[in-house]
Amino acid sequence: MAEPDSLKGKLRLPVIGAPLFIISNPDLVLAQCKAGIVGSFPSLNARPVSQLDEWLDQITSELESYNRANPDNPAAPFAVNQIVHRSNNRLQEDLALCEKYKVPMVITSLGAQAEVNQAVQGWGGITLHDVINQRFAHKAIEKGATGLICVSAGAGGHAGALSPFSFVAETRAWFDGPILCSGAISTGGGVLAAQAMGADYAYIGSAFIATAEARADEAYKQGIVDGSAEDIVYTNLFTGVHGNYLKKSIIDAGLDPDVLPESDPSAMNFGSGGGSKAKAWKDIWGSGQGIGSVKSVRPAAEYIDQLKAEYDAAKARLLG
Repeated sequence: MAEPDSLKGKLRLPVIGAPLFIISNPDLVLAQCKAGIVGSFPSLNARPVSQLDEWLDQITSELESYNRANPDNPAAPFAVNQIVHRSNNRLQEDLALCEKYKVPMVITSLGAQAEVNQAVQGWGGITLHDVINQRFAHKAIEKGATGLICVSAGAGGHAGALSPFSFVAETRAWFDGPILCSGAISTGGGVLAAQAMGADYAYIGSAFIATAEARADEAYKQGIVDGSAEDIVYTNLFTGVHGNYLKKSIIDAGLDPDVLPESDPSAMNFGSGGGSKAKAWKDIWGSGQGIGSVKSVRPAAEYIDQLKAEYDAAKARLLG
């Protein structure tokens, strides 16, 4: 793969921090970028639209200042996630602000639109589209996406059901552009494994919920620390799209995680709590299966330092 120009020489680790709905914010994004990985956030986290303007100004200004002060160790670029589904009535406004600040990377979700890809690439950015199967992967590339995020079994939030081993291998067989692997990656060894199976970058989300900068309830952060793969429930009840959630939050909402009904996929109610008073993402907590490796709540930079040490150690073991 030819590495995108926006990433050349900018990454300390081949990692992109996944955009976390409600949770990702400028503090977390800046901490991730300064520590050497791509930081990202969903544009819809900034409410109202005017706050998105403020966030983008803050992030671009602070990263420019950081890079001037650290020319030999520049920050990684950042990304903004756009929900392309028809339910997002802010898409055009948010894209216009991304163009204003020349956002280097846009992550698109829940639909692929050629017009969005053309707009982002027109200002010099790249687009990465998250997909859960080959049909969606081919459609995204046909519509002009720069790269693909293979959202595999075990990923937090909206996730697929395919093994990352098969998903990445089958995608690499026909696509030579940037591929990201998503699904239960929370260690440096996992990052190296993603590369070994054919991906270019690892996509890590759930572990960053348990960081000091994350805009998450302290009980949610502790739930990530206390949880393991067996504490994750895969269901489409809460939004109409299948995703992974912390079992404890489902129980606390008064629901039985072992007998959850199926939802109507055409409804796609992203604020629903599956019929309870709880709301998806706010009360029903998204999480991937890799959280068993998360042992404490700490600054994002400290966690990224650990990832780097684990990544280097894993490479050393393989090389003998």
